[in-house]
Amino acid sequence: MRYLQKLAPFALALGLSGCFASGPQETDPKSVAIYDVANDSFRKGQLREALSKVNEALEADRDNVDAAHLGALIYLAFCARDAQSSDCHFADAAKLAQLAVDKGPEFREAKNTLGVILIHQKKYDEAIAVLKPLAEDILYGSPQVSWGNLGWAYLEKGALDEAIDALRRSVAAQPSFCVGNFRLGLAYEKKGQSKLGYDAFGRAVETDRPGCKKIQEAWEGRGRIAKKLGLVDEARTAFSQCVELSKSSKVGARCTGALQSLPHTSQTPAAPAEGAPVTGAADQQKPSSG
Repeated sequence: MRYLQKLAPFALALGLSGCFASGPQETDPKSVAIYDVANDSFRKGQLREALSKVNEALEADRDNVDAAHLGALIYLAFCARDAQSSDCHFADAAKLAQLAVDKGPEFREAKNTLGVILIHQKKYDEAIAVLKPLAEDILYGSPQVSWGNLGWAYLEKGALDEAIDALRRSVAAQPSFCVGNFRLGLAYEKKGQSKLGYDAFGRAVETDRPGCKKIQEAWEGRGRIAKKLGLVDEARTAFSQCVELSKSSKVGARCTGALQSLPHTSQTPAAPAEGAPVTGAADQQKPSSG
């Protein structure tokens, strides 16, 4: 999916693979046909056209849970483009995701989407109430995603121990799940466990999975902890990667400032020039006046 690859962190957090159908269900054929058009438009990044078709599909059949879920994803995509935009409507996204869950109690992907929306709305307890049963549901095919989002909710709430536990379960389910590793790095950093945080940030970006190397905040976090640990070269590499992704973003601006603040040379004293006298500590002392 070319469009979702451009919104990689968004797609990874939702666990999207390009297939949005909830499975066989009794839905009005006309509504299904309109939904298919909406889904195709969404894949191409034509968000307004997709949303218009979603509304048509729901008018034809309010029980079309796939259309409701797709509508929630479309609103999230608008927010992923620009959270400050007038097109970003988390409340509308939540209504459609809730509709999909209410009409399709076994629609697990919709539950995950609803949990993500609630986190964005800062309704952390409500998000946890949705995501915790999903994470513990052995029938859900993406446990790394549900555990990762549950950990994210705990992290935003400030429950660091619970966040670390959930995020460790997330990356245990899929070690290359970069969003889980990124948030685990944040949790360890806030907990004051710098080395564990540095390693987690590293696992987030040191993978060939699509989109992982584009998580700018993970490069920033790795650089931030490397600087704290005195790993100047590693910090420079991480901040440089961050800036390379985007200089104009807020994260890119922070990385640019952090990069400029790093020392340009090592702390090792320079060797004396050839022929210059070598002075020791004792030689540098002033002679006694006695």
